[in-house]
Amino acid sequence: MSPELTAALSLCRNLPSPPAIALRLIELAQDPETDIASAADVISLDMGLSARMMRIANSPLYASRRRIENLGQALTMLGLNATLQLALGFSLARALNDDERHAQLHNAVWRRSILSALAARYLGLSCGARRVEELMLAGLLQDIGILTLLQIRSDDYPQLLASCTSNDELLARERSSLECSHADVGASLCEQWGLPRFLVDAISHSEAPAEAVDLFERCVVLSSHVANIWLADNADAAREEALRLAHENLGMDSARFDQVLQQVSEMLPEISALFDVPVPSPARVTYLLDHASELIALRNLRELQDASAWERRADHYEQKARRLAEQAHLDALTGVLNRRQLEVVLEQEFTHASHPDRPLSVAFIDLDDFKKINDQHGHLVGDQVLQAFASRLQAHLRGSDTVARFGGEEFVVLFPGTNQQTAVDVIRRVLGAIAHTPMVTVADAPLHITFSAGVATHGIYERFADMRDLLKAADDVLYRSKSLGRNRVIARAPESQPTAC
Repeated sequence: MSPELTAALSLCRNLPSPPAIALRLIELAQDPETDIASAADVISLDMGLSARMMRIANSPLYASRRRIENLGQALTMLGLNATLQLALGFSLARALNDDERHAQLHNAVWRRSILSALAARYLGLSCGARRVEELMLAGLLQDIGILTLLQIRSDDYPQLLASCTSNDELLARERSSLECSHADVGASLCEQWGLPRFLVDAISHSEAPAEAVDLFERCVVLSSHVANIWLADNADAAREEALRLAHENLGMDSARFDQVLQQVSEMLPEISALFDVPVPSPARVTYLLDHASELIALRNLRELQDASAWERRADHYEQKARRLAEQAHLDALTGVLNRRQLEVVLEQEFTHASHPDRPLSVAFIDLDDFKKINDQHGHLVGDQVLQAFASRLQAHLRGSDTVARFGGEEFVVLFPGTNQQTAVDVIRRVLGAIAHTPMVTVADAPLHITFSAGVATHGIYERFADMRDLLKAADDVLYRSKSLGRNRVIARAPESQPTAC
Protein backbone atom coordinates (compact mmCIF):
# COMPACT_ATOMS: atom_id res chain seq x y z
CA MET A 1 0.00 0.00 0.00
CA SER A 2 1.41 3.41 -0.97
CA PRO A 3 2.37 5.87 1.80
CA GLU A 4 -0.19 8.35 0.46
CA LEU A 5 -3.01 5.79 0.66
CA THR A 6 -1.89 4.66 4.12
CA ALA A 7 -2.00 8.24 5.32
CA ALA A 8 -5.42 8.79 3.75
CA LEU A 9 -6.74 5.64 5.37
CA SER A 10 -5.55 6.69 8.83
CA LEU A 11 -6.43 10.40 8.63
CA CYS A 12 -9.48 10.74 6.39
CA ARG A 13 -12.43 12.02 8.36
CA ASN A 14 -14.93 10.58 5.92
CA LEU A 15 -14.00 6.98 6.61
CA PRO A 16 -16.84 4.81 7.87
CA SER A 17 -16.56 4.29 11.61
CA PRO A 18 -18.39 1.68 13.67
CA PRO A 19 -21.26 3.16 15.67
CA ALA A 20 -21.23 2.93 19.46
CA ILE A 21 -23.26 -0.30 19.39
CA ALA A 22 -20.76 -1.95 17.03
CA LEU A 23 -17.81 -0.82 19.14
CA ARG A 24 -19.40 -2.35 22.23
CA LEU A 25 -20.13 -5.59 20.34
CA ILE A 26 -16.48 -5.78 19.26
CA GLU A 27 -15.46 -5.47 22.92
CA LEU A 28 -17.92 -8.20 23.95
CA ALA A 29 -16.72 -10.53 21.18
CA GLN A 30 -13.17 -10.31 22.54
CA ASP A 31 -14.13 -10.69 26.21
CA PRO A 32 -14.06 -14.36 27.37
CA GLU A 33 -16.39 -13.48 30.26
CA THR A 34 -19.17 -12.20 27.99
CA ASP A 35 -22.58 -13.85 28.34
CA ILE A 36 -25.96 -13.68 26.60
CA ALA A 37 -27.28 -11.15 29.12
CA SER A 38 -24.45 -8.71 28.33
CA ALA A 39 -25.07 -9.02 24.60
CA ALA A 40 -28.80 -8.51 25.11
CA ASP A 41 -28.20 -5.35 27.13
CA VAL A 42 -26.20 -3.84 24.25
CA ILE A 43 -28.44 -4.99 21.38
CA SER A 44 -31.62 -3.84 23.15
CA LEU A 45 -30.33 -0.24 22.98
CA ASP A 46 -30.87 -0.30 19.21
CA MET A 47 -34.50 -1.02 18.26
CA GLY A 48 -33.66 -1.63 14.60
CA LEU A 49 -30.88 -4.08 15.47
CA SER A 50 -33.15 -5.85 17.99
CA ALA A 51 -35.82 -6.29 15.33
CA ARG A 52 -33.32 -7.72 12.86
CA MET A 53 -32.02 -10.22 15.41
CA MET A 54 -35.59 -11.41 16.06
CA ARG A 55 -36.26 -11.66 12.32
CA ILE A 56 -33.15 -13.75 11.69
CA ALA A 57 -33.95 -15.99 14.70
CA ASN A 58 -37.36 -16.68 13.12
CA SER A 59 -35.88 -17.14 9.63
CA PRO A 60 -35.19 -20.52 7.98
CA LEU A 61 -31.48 -19.89 8.64
CA TYR A 62 -32.13 -20.75 12.31
CA ALA A 63 -35.37 -22.70 12.09
CA SER A 64 -36.92 -23.13 15.51
CA ARG A 65 -39.77 -25.36 16.65
CA ARG A 66 -41.57 -22.40 18.16
CA ARG A 67 -42.09 -18.77 17.24
CA ILE A 68 -39.56 -16.38 18.76
CA GLU A 69 -41.52 -13.54 20.35
CA ASN A 70 -38.92 -11.41 22.15
CA LEU A 71 -35.23 -10.51 22.03
CA GLY A 72 -34.33 -12.73 24.97
CA GLN A 73 -35.78 -15.81 23.27
CA ALA A 74 -34.03 -14.89 20.01
CA LEU A 75 -30.59 -14.54 21.57
CA THR A 76 -31.00 -17.69 23.66
CA MET A 77 -31.95 -19.69 20.58
CA LEU A 78 -29.09 -18.25 18.48
CA GLY A 79 -26.46 -18.67 21.19
CA LEU A 80 -23.78 -16.23 22.27
CA ASN A 81 -21.38 -16.65 19.36
CA ALA A 82 -24.00 -16.33 16.62
CA THR A 83 -25.58 -13.38 18.44
CA LEU A 84 -22.36 -11.39 18.59
CA GLN A 85 -21.25 -12.12 15.03
CA LEU A 86 -24.64 -11.51 13.38
CA ALA A 87 -25.34 -8.38 15.40
CA LEU A 88 -21.88 -7.03 14.58
CA GLY A 89 -22.43 -7.76 10.89
CA PHE A 90 -25.75 -5.89 10.85
CA SER A 91 -24.31 -2.96 12.78
CA LEU A 92 -21.18 -2.59 10.65
CA ALA A 93 -23.18 -2.99 7.43
CA ARG A 94 -25.34 -0.05 8.43
CA ALA A 95 -22.25 2.05 9.21
CA LEU A 96 -20.85 1.26 5.77
CA ASN A 97 -24.03 2.06 3.88
CA ASP A 98 -24.52 5.73 4.71
CA ASP A 99 -22.74 7.28 1.69
CA GLU A 100 -25.31 7.91 -1.06
CA ARG A 101 -22.94 9.56 -3.58
CA HIS A 102 -22.33 6.28 -5.40
CA ALA A 103 -25.53 4.38 -4.58
CA GLN A 104 -25.41 2.15 -7.66
CA LEU A 105 -21.84 1.06 -6.99
CA HIS A 106 -22.63 0.56 -3.29
CA ASN A 107 -25.59 -1.69 -4.13
CA ALA A 108 -23.42 -3.78 -6.44
CA VAL A 109 -20.82 -4.25 -3.70
CA TRP A 110 -23.47 -5.20 -1.14
CA ARG A 111 -25.11 -7.70 -3.50
CA ARG A 112 -21.75 -9.43 -3.83
CA SER A 113 -21.13 -9.18 -0.06
CA ILE A 114 -24.49 -10.72 0.88
CA LEU A 115 -23.97 -13.60 -1.57
CA SER A 116 -20.43 -14.10 -0.25
CA ALA A 117 -21.66 -14.14 3.36
CA LEU A 118 -24.17 -16.91 2.64
CA ALA A 119 -21.70 -18.83 0.49
CA ALA A 120 -19.00 -18.67 3.19
CA ARG A 121 -21.46 -19.97 5.80
CA TYR A 122 -22.68 -22.94 3.74
CA LEU A 123 -19.23 -23.81 2.41
CA GLY A 124 -18.10 -23.92 6.04
CA LEU A 125 -21.05 -26.05 7.15
CA SER A 126 -20.46 -28.47 4.28
CA CYS A 127 -16.80 -28.83 5.26
CA GLY A 128 -17.41 -29.10 9.01
CA ALA A 129 -16.02 -25.67 9.91
CA ARG A 130 -16.81 -24.62 13.47
CA ARG A 131 -17.12 -20.83 13.21
CA VAL A 132 -19.89 -20.45 10.63
CA GLU A 133 -21.17 -17.13 12.02
CA GLU A 134 -17.64 -15.69 11.85
CA LEU A 135 -17.52 -17.00 8.26
CA MET A 136 -20.69 -15.06 7.47
CA LEU A 137 -19.16 -11.89 8.92
CA ALA A 138 -15.87 -12.38 7.02
CA GLY A 139 -17.78 -13.00 3.79
CA LEU A 140 -19.90 -9.91 4.37
CA LEU A 141 -16.93 -7.64 5.09
CA GLN A 142 -14.36 -8.98 2.63
CA ASP A 143 -15.11 -6.17 0.13
CA ILE A 144 -15.33 -3.26 2.58
CA GLY A 145 -12.08 -2.03 1.05
CA ILE A 146 -14.07 -1.13 -2.07
CA LEU A 147 -16.52 0.95 -0.03
CA THR A 148 -13.61 2.62 1.72
CA LEU A 149 -11.83 3.46 -1.53
CA LEU A 150 -15.04 4.98 -2.91
CA GLN A 151 -14.72 7.51 -0.10
CA ILE A 152 -11.00 8.21 0.22
CA ARG A 153 -10.36 8.13 -3.56
CA SER A 154 -13.64 9.64 -4.70
CA ASP A 155 -11.88 11.53 -7.51
CA ASP A 156 -10.79 8.47 -9.49
CA TYR A 157 -11.78 5.15 -7.84
CA PRO A 158 -15.53 5.23 -8.71
CA GLN A 159 -14.62 5.49 -12.42
CA LEU A 160 -12.02 2.74 -12.06
CA LEU A 161 -14.54 0.43 -10.35
CA ALA A 162 -17.34 1.14 -12.83
CA SER A 163 -15.11 0.49 -15.85
CA CYS A 164 -13.86 -2.96 -14.73
CA THR A 165 -15.66 -5.96 -16.21
CA SER A 166 -14.25 -8.58 -13.83
CA ASN A 167 -12.76 -8.88 -10.37
CA ASP A 168 -9.39 -9.91 -11.85
CA GLU A 169 -9.32 -6.72 -13.90
CA LEU A 170 -10.24 -4.67 -10.84
CA LEU A 171 -7.41 -6.20 -8.80
CA ALA A 172 -4.87 -5.64 -11.57
CA ARG A 173 -5.83 -1.99 -11.97
CA GLU A 174 -5.90 -1.42 -8.20
CA ARG A 175 -2.39 -2.80 -7.81
CA SER A 176 -1.17 -0.73 -10.72
CA SER A 177 -2.59 2.59 -9.51
CA LEU A 178 -2.76 2.08 -5.73
CA GLU A 179 0.09 -0.40 -5.12
CA CYS A 180 -2.38 -2.58 -3.21
CA SER A 181 -5.79 -4.25 -3.55
CA HIS A 182 -9.12 -3.40 -1.95
CA ALA A 183 -8.57 -6.47 0.28
CA ASP A 184 -5.46 -4.81 1.73
CA VAL A 185 -7.42 -1.61 2.36
CA GLY A 186 -10.30 -3.50 3.98
CA ALA A 187 -7.97 -5.47 6.25
CA SER A 188 -6.24 -2.25 7.34
CA LEU A 189 -9.59 -0.63 8.12
CA CYS A 190 -10.79 -3.64 10.15
CA GLU A 191 -7.51 -3.63 12.04
CA GLN A 192 -8.14 0.02 12.94
CA TRP A 193 -11.61 -0.95 14.14
CA GLY A 194 -10.14 -3.58 16.45
CA LEU A 195 -11.79 -6.60 14.84
CA PRO A 196 -10.30 -10.00 15.80
CA ARG A 197 -7.07 -10.96 14.04
CA PHE A 198 -8.56 -13.97 12.26
CA LEU A 199 -11.16 -11.71 10.59
CA VAL A 200 -8.50 -9.19 9.54
CA ASP A 201 -6.39 -12.00 8.04
CA ALA A 202 -9.36 -13.55 6.25
CA ILE A 203 -10.20 -10.21 4.62
CA SER A 204 -6.53 -9.59 3.76
CA HIS A 205 -6.22 -13.01 2.08
CA SER A 206 -9.65 -12.96 0.41
CA GLU A 207 -8.08 -11.97 -2.94
CA ALA A 208 -4.88 -13.99 -2.42
CA PRO A 209 -5.78 -17.72 -2.50
CA ALA A 210 -2.17 -18.83 -2.06
CA GLU A 211 -2.05 -17.08 1.33
CA ALA A 212 -5.27 -18.66 2.62
CA VAL A 213 -3.70 -21.24 4.90
CA ASP A 214 -6.63 -22.67 6.84
CA LEU A 215 -10.18 -23.90 6.18
CA PHE A 216 -11.73 -20.65 7.42
CA GLU A 217 -9.77 -18.47 4.99
CA ARG A 218 -10.25 -20.88 2.06
CA CYS A 219 -14.03 -20.73 2.57
CA VAL A 220 -13.89 -16.91 2.49
CA VAL A 221 -11.79 -16.93 -0.72
CA LEU A 222 -14.17 -19.36 -2.42
CA SER A 223 -17.27 -17.49 -1.27
CA SER A 224 -16.64 -14.68 -3.77
CA HIS A 225 -16.35 -17.22 -6.61
CA VAL A 226 -19.69 -18.72 -5.59
CA ALA A 227 -21.16 -15.19 -5.55
CA ASN A 228 -19.98 -14.75 -9.15
CA ILE A 229 -22.45 -17.44 -10.25
CA TRP A 230 -25.22 -14.93 -9.52
CA LEU A 231 -23.31 -11.86 -10.72
CA ALA A 232 -21.34 -12.93 -13.81
CA ASP A 233 -22.74 -12.62 -17.32
CA ASN A 234 -21.89 -16.28 -17.97
CA ALA A 235 -23.35 -18.24 -15.03
CA ASP A 236 -22.27 -21.61 -16.47
CA ALA A 237 -18.63 -20.59 -16.72
CA ALA A 238 -18.73 -19.03 -13.25
CA ARG A 239 -20.16 -22.25 -11.78
CA GLU A 240 -17.50 -24.40 -13.48
CA GLU A 241 -14.72 -22.15 -12.14
CA ALA A 242 -16.17 -22.10 -8.62
CA LEU A 243 -16.65 -25.89 -8.65
CA ARG A 244 -13.06 -26.40 -9.81
CA LEU A 245 -11.73 -24.25 -6.98
CA ALA A 246 -14.03 -25.89 -4.42
CA HIS A 247 -12.75 -29.31 -5.45
CA GLU A 248 -9.10 -28.23 -5.35
CA ASN A 249 -9.26 -26.32 -2.07
CA LEU A 250 -12.08 -28.02 -0.10
CA GLY A 251 -12.26 -31.48 -1.67
CA MET A 252 -15.89 -30.93 -2.73
CA ASP A 253 -17.58 -33.02 -5.38
CA SER A 254 -20.32 -31.62 -7.61
CA ALA A 255 -23.14 -32.99 -5.43
CA ARG A 256 -21.92 -31.24 -2.27
CA PHE A 257 -21.22 -28.09 -4.22
CA ASP A 258 -24.72 -28.03 -5.71
CA GLN A 259 -26.16 -28.45 -2.22
CA VAL A 260 -24.27 -25.32 -1.17
CA LEU A 261 -25.75 -23.45 -4.14
CA GLN A 262 -29.25 -24.63 -3.23
CA GLN A 263 -28.82 -23.48 0.36
CA VAL A 264 -27.55 -20.07 -0.73
CA SER A 265 -30.45 -19.71 -3.17
CA GLU A 266 -33.05 -20.66 -0.56
CA MET A 267 -31.75 -18.21 2.03
CA LEU A 268 -30.96 -15.34 -0.34
CA PRO A 269 -34.40 -13.62 -0.23
CA GLU A 270 -34.43 -13.70 3.58
CA ILE A 271 -30.92 -12.28 4.03
CA SER A 272 -31.39 -9.73 1.25
CA ALA A 273 -34.45 -8.41 3.05
CA LEU A 274 -32.57 -8.19 6.35
CA PHE A 275 -29.89 -6.02 4.72
CA ASP A 276 -32.41 -4.10 2.55
CA VAL A 277 -30.47 -4.98 -0.62
CA PRO A 278 -32.40 -7.03 -3.23
CA VAL A 279 -30.35 -9.77 -4.90
CA PRO A 280 -32.38 -11.39 -7.69
CA SER A 281 -31.52 -14.77 -9.23
CA PRO A 282 -30.93 -14.49 -13.00
CA ALA A 283 -32.87 -16.92 -15.17
CA ARG A 284 -29.75 -18.92 -16.04
CA VAL A 285 -28.84 -19.37 -12.37
CA THR A 286 -32.40 -20.51 -11.61
CA TYR A 287 -32.11 -23.05 -14.42
CA LEU A 288 -28.78 -24.34 -13.10
CA LEU A 289 -30.19 -24.77 -9.59
CA ASP A 290 -33.36 -26.48 -10.85
CA HIS A 291 -31.25 -28.82 -12.94
CA ALA A 292 -29.03 -29.58 -9.94
CA SER A 293 -32.15 -30.34 -7.86
CA GLU A 294 -33.35 -32.82 -10.47
CA LEU A 295 -29.98 -34.56 -10.54
CA ILE A 296 -29.92 -34.75 -6.75
CA ALA A 297 -33.43 -36.22 -6.70
CA LEU A 298 -32.52 -38.88 -9.29
CA ARG A 299 -29.34 -39.76 -7.46
CA ASN A 300 -31.21 -40.07 -4.17
CA LEU A 301 -33.73 -42.40 -5.78
CA ARG A 302 -30.98 -44.70 -7.02
CA GLU A 303 -29.24 -44.66 -3.66
CA LEU A 304 -32.42 -45.73 -1.89
CA GLN A 305 -32.26 -48.94 -3.91
CA ASP A 306 -28.78 -49.71 -2.65
CA ALA A 307 -28.45 -50.71 1.00
CA SER A 308 -24.80 -49.72 1.28
CA ALA A 309 -25.48 -46.35 -0.35
CA TRP A 310 -28.33 -45.82 2.09
CA GLU A 311 -25.96 -46.38 5.00
CA ARG A 312 -23.53 -43.84 3.59
CA ARG A 313 -26.31 -41.30 3.18
CA ALA A 314 -27.55 -41.98 6.69
CA ASP A 315 -24.06 -41.37 8.06
CA HIS A 316 -23.79 -38.16 6.05
CA TYR A 317 -27.11 -36.81 7.27
CA GLU A 318 -26.34 -37.86 10.83
CA GLN A 319 -23.10 -35.89 10.73
CA LYS A 320 -24.88 -32.95 9.16
CA ALA A 321 -27.63 -33.11 11.78
CA ARG A 322 -24.99 -33.21 14.51
CA ARG A 323 -23.27 -30.12 13.16
CA LEU A 324 -26.55 -28.24 12.85
CA ALA A 325 -27.68 -29.39 16.28
CA GLU A 326 -24.47 -28.11 17.83
CA GLN A 327 -25.13 -24.70 16.29
CA ALA A 328 -28.73 -24.73 17.56
CA HIS A 329 -27.72 -25.98 21.05
CA LEU A 330 -29.58 -29.26 20.68
CA ASP A 331 -28.39 -32.71 21.64
CA ALA A 332 -27.42 -34.40 18.37
CA LEU A 333 -28.94 -37.78 19.28
CA THR A 334 -32.24 -36.91 20.96
CA GLY A 335 -33.05 -33.45 19.63
CA VAL A 336 -33.65 -31.95 23.10
CA LEU A 337 -31.45 -29.23 24.59
CA ASN A 338 -27.87 -30.17 25.33
CA ARG A 339 -26.24 -29.69 28.72
CA ARG A 340 -24.56 -26.42 27.85
CA GLN A 341 -27.77 -24.79 26.68
CA LEU A 342 -29.62 -26.25 29.69
CA GLU A 343 -27.39 -24.16 31.95
CA VAL A 344 -28.26 -21.02 29.96
CA VAL A 345 -32.01 -21.64 30.12
CA LEU A 346 -31.90 -22.73 33.77
CA GLU A 347 -30.02 -19.56 34.70
CA GLN A 348 -32.70 -17.46 33.00
CA GLU A 349 -35.60 -19.34 34.58
CA PHE A 350 -33.93 -19.18 37.99
CA THR A 351 -33.65 -15.40 37.65
CA HIS A 352 -37.35 -15.17 36.72
CA ALA A 353 -38.27 -17.23 39.78
CA SER A 354 -37.08 -14.43 42.06
CA HIS A 355 -40.32 -14.46 44.09
CA PRO A 356 -41.70 -17.46 46.02
CA ASP A 357 -45.04 -17.02 44.24
CA ARG A 358 -43.31 -17.95 40.97
CA PRO A 359 -41.67 -21.29 41.79
CA LEU A 360 -39.28 -23.20 39.55
CA SER A 361 -39.25 -26.99 39.78
CA VAL A 362 -36.51 -29.22 38.39
CA ALA A 363 -36.78 -32.95 37.77
CA PHE A 364 -33.56 -34.98 37.39
CA ILE A 365 -34.27 -38.26 35.55
CA ASP A 366 -32.07 -41.34 35.08
CA LEU A 367 -33.12 -44.38 33.02
CA ASP A 368 -32.99 -47.54 35.13
CA ASP A 369 -30.50 -50.29 34.22
CA PHE A 370 -29.66 -48.62 30.93
CA LYS A 371 -26.22 -50.26 30.84
CA LYS A 372 -27.93 -53.65 30.58
CA ILE A 373 -29.69 -52.52 27.41
CA ASN A 374 -26.39 -51.55 25.81
CA ASP A 375 -24.71 -54.76 26.99
CA GLN A 376 -27.53 -57.07 25.86
CA HIS A 377 -28.71 -55.35 22.67
CA GLY A 378 -25.89 -53.05 21.59
CA HIS A 379 -25.39 -49.32 21.59
CA LEU A 380 -27.49 -48.75 18.47
CA VAL A 381 -30.54 -50.09 20.28
CA GLY A 382 -29.55 -48.01 23.28
CA ASP A 383 -29.51 -44.90 21.10
CA GLN A 384 -32.97 -45.76 19.77
CA VAL A 385 -34.25 -46.08 23.34
CA LEU A 386 -32.85 -42.65 24.26
CA GLN A 387 -34.44 -41.10 21.18
CA ALA A 388 -37.82 -42.70 21.86
CA PHE A 389 -37.72 -41.77 25.54
CA ALA A 390 -36.89 -38.11 24.81
CA SER A 391 -39.72 -37.92 22.29
CA ARG A 392 -42.30 -39.45 24.64
CA LEU A 393 -41.11 -37.33 27.55
CA GLN A 394 -41.62 -34.14 25.54
CA ALA A 395 -45.04 -35.31 24.41
CA HIS A 396 -46.27 -35.44 28.03
CA LEU A 397 -45.08 -31.92 28.92
CA ARG A 398 -46.35 -28.41 28.33
CA GLY A 399 -44.90 -26.13 25.71
CA SER A 400 -43.44 -23.94 28.45
CA ASP A 401 -41.54 -26.84 30.02
CA THR A 402 -37.97 -27.55 28.93
CA VAL A 403 -36.32 -30.95 28.39
CA ALA A 404 -32.55 -31.38 28.20
CA ARG A 405 -30.19 -34.31 27.98
CA PHE A 406 -27.74 -33.90 30.84
CA GLY A 407 -25.48 -36.71 29.67
CA GLY A 408 -25.65 -40.43 28.92
CA GLU A 409 -29.07 -41.65 30.05
CA GLU A 410 -29.72 -38.66 32.33
CA PHE A 411 -32.32 -36.01 31.48
CA VAL A 412 -33.47 -32.82 33.19
CA VAL A 413 -36.91 -31.21 32.99
CA LEU A 414 -37.55 -27.57 33.95
CA PHE A 415 -41.05 -26.61 35.14
CA PRO A 416 -41.32 -22.78 35.24
CA GLY A 417 -44.04 -21.42 37.53
CA THR A 418 -44.77 -24.92 38.84
CA ASN A 419 -44.82 -26.02 42.48
CA GLN A 420 -43.22 -29.22 43.69
CA GLN A 421 -46.34 -31.33 44.00
CA THR A 422 -47.52 -30.54 40.47
CA ALA A 423 -44.10 -31.33 39.04
CA VAL A 424 -43.97 -34.63 40.95
CA ASP A 425 -47.46 -35.57 39.71
CA VAL A 426 -46.47 -34.86 36.10
CA ILE A 427 -43.26 -36.91 36.28
CA ARG A 428 -45.12 -39.81 37.93
CA ARG A 429 -47.69 -39.77 35.14
CA VAL A 430 -44.84 -39.83 32.64
CA LEU A 431 -43.23 -42.75 34.49
CA GLY A 432 -46.50 -44.66 34.39
CA ALA A 433 -46.92 -44.06 30.67
CA ILE A 434 -43.28 -44.91 29.88
CA ALA A 435 -43.35 -48.12 31.90
CA HIS A 436 -46.34 -49.41 29.90
CA THR A 437 -45.13 -48.30 26.47
CA PRO A 438 -42.34 -50.20 24.68
CA MET A 439 -39.54 -47.90 23.57
CA VAL A 440 -38.40 -50.15 20.72
CA THR A 441 -38.96 -53.65 19.40
CA VAL A 442 -35.98 -56.02 19.46
CA ALA A 443 -36.22 -59.42 17.77
CA ASP A 444 -40.04 -59.02 17.59
CA ALA A 445 -40.18 -58.43 21.35
CA PRO A 446 -41.13 -55.10 22.96
CA LEU A 447 -38.46 -53.45 25.11
CA HIS A 448 -39.83 -51.63 28.17
CA ILE A 449 -37.92 -49.31 30.49
CA THR A 450 -38.47 -47.42 33.73
CA PHE A 451 -36.69 -44.49 35.28
CA SER A 452 -35.89 -42.91 38.63
CA ALA A 453 -36.35 -39.21 39.27
CA GLY A 454 -35.73 -36.57 41.91
CA VAL A 455 -37.63 -33.29 42.09
CA ALA A 456 -36.50 -30.09 43.80
CA THR A 457 -38.28 -26.74 43.82
CA HIS A 458 -37.06 -23.18 44.21
CA GLY A 459 -40.21 -21.85 45.86
CA ILE A 460 -41.99 -21.30 49.14
CA TYR A 461 -40.59 -24.30 51.01
CA GLU A 462 -36.96 -23.81 50.06
CA ARG A 463 -34.92 -21.04 48.37
CA PHE A 464 -31.59 -21.89 46.73
CA ALA A 465 -28.57 -19.63 46.37
CA ASP A 466 -28.23 -20.22 42.63
CA MET A 467 -29.34 -22.53 39.85
CA ARG A 468 -26.44 -24.94 40.40
CA ASP A 469 -27.57 -25.57 43.99
CA LEU A 470 -31.10 -26.21 42.71
CA LEU A 471 -29.84 -28.70 40.10
CA LYS A 472 -27.63 -30.42 42.65
CA ALA A 473 -30.57 -30.75 45.04
CA ALA A 474 -32.61 -32.54 42.36
CA ASP A 475 -29.60 -34.77 41.60
CA ASP A 476 -29.23 -35.66 45.29
CA VAL A 477 -32.89 -36.67 45.46
CA LEU A 478 -32.43 -38.76 42.29
CA TYR A 479 -29.58 -40.63 43.97
CA ARG A 480 -31.86 -41.35 46.94
CA SER A 481 -34.57 -42.55 44.54
CA LYS A 482 -32.21 -45.05 42.91
CA SER A 483 -30.89 -46.24 46.25
CA LEU A 484 -34.46 -47.07 47.33
CA GLY A 485 -34.95 -49.46 44.42
CA ARG A 486 -35.41 -47.37 41.25
CA ASN A 487 -38.65 -47.00 39.27
CA ARG A 488 -39.89 -44.17 41.43
CA VAL A 489 -40.16 -40.38 41.74
CA ILE A 490 -39.10 -38.66 44.98
CA ALA A 491 -39.48 -35.02 45.96
CA ARG A 492 -37.03 -33.11 48.11
CA ALA A 493 -39.65 -31.60 50.42
CA PRO A 494 -40.46 -33.84 53.42
CA GLU A 495 -44.22 -33.70 52.98
CA SER A 496 -43.90 -35.50 49.61
CA GLN A 497 -43.46 -39.19 50.38
CA PRO A 498 -41.50 -41.49 48.02
CA THR A 499 -43.82 -43.53 45.84
CA ALA A 500 -42.96 -46.49 43.62
CA CYS A 501 -44.72 -46.76 40.29
